[in-house]
Amino acid sequence: MKKFMIVFLLFIAAIYGFASENDGIFTLNVGQFEISMMVERENPGNAGILAGTDPAILSQYIPAAGFTFSTNTFLIKSPGMNILVDTGFGQAVFQKMQALGVTPDQIDVVLLTHLHPDHIGGLQKNGQALFSKAKIYVSAAELEYFTKTQVNQAAVAALAPYGDRVNSFEPSQLGSALKELIPGIYPIALPGHTPGHTGYLVQNGGASFIIGGDFLHLALVQFPHPEISSSYDMDKATAAQSRTAILEYAAKNNIPIGGMHIAYPGCGTVEKSGSGYKFNPF
Repeated sequence: MKKFMIVFLLFIAAIYGFASENDGIFTLNVGQFEISMMVERENPGNAGILAGTDPAILSQYIPAAGFTFSTNTFLIKSPGMNILVDTGFGQAVFQKMQALGVTPDQIDVVLLTHLHPDHIGGLQKNGQALFSKAKIYVSAAELEYFTKTQVNQAAVAALAPYGDRVNSFEPSQLGSALKELIPGIYPIALPGHTPGHTGYLVQNGGASFIIGGDFLHLALVQFPHPEISSSYDMDKATAAQSRTAILEYAAKNNIPIGGMHIAYPGCGTVEKSGSGYKFNPF
């Protein structure tokens, strides 16, 4: 039995990868792509971030001992290209990248899920771009809203040092043919949290993985109850629709998913469970 367990664990490691929780990095393989979830910050969780939640639901899913709220980023090493998905606050992300053998000037592309401070805080410091060679990609709706319609100075300042290296795009709608942005990366429109909030489907060698950004904020509750939104969601009804759609897509197509606010390891599989979904962390 012991020998069987060792073989089984080695098999799982070969498929998904393992990392010590202490280093805040979890690495998995998607074809030839190596994807590393990197914990940028951890804090005690607060169920009060949910909007209009029934206390009975909270008591059912929130442990008495509390829970961890995590802010994550993802590093994708693809053949010939290093891709960072969000930058967190710009704190631990640089140390985590160094541990993975990648320096800021080796980042070719930064994909942004949206323009909130905990996702773009690492783009610049004192007006200087921290990724000297990277192209920045953000959805057109997100860029328009935060730099023109409802100007957010933090977003403007984060993008300013990159000048014409900032690129906008139109993410695909679920249910339509997904369009490739860069090799192996397909942006998916997940509006609601912000107007242009975007997830990214990574595909290579017949394998797939979804980086869902802020499709949810409190996994313990919002997987089983995707209809519940966060107080951070600008359009709560639309956010709930986007969350349900991406979870249904992941479950139906057996695609693992990761998020920027899911506690370590930050990613796992999704299955339908009653009227909601069950998350099985790696």
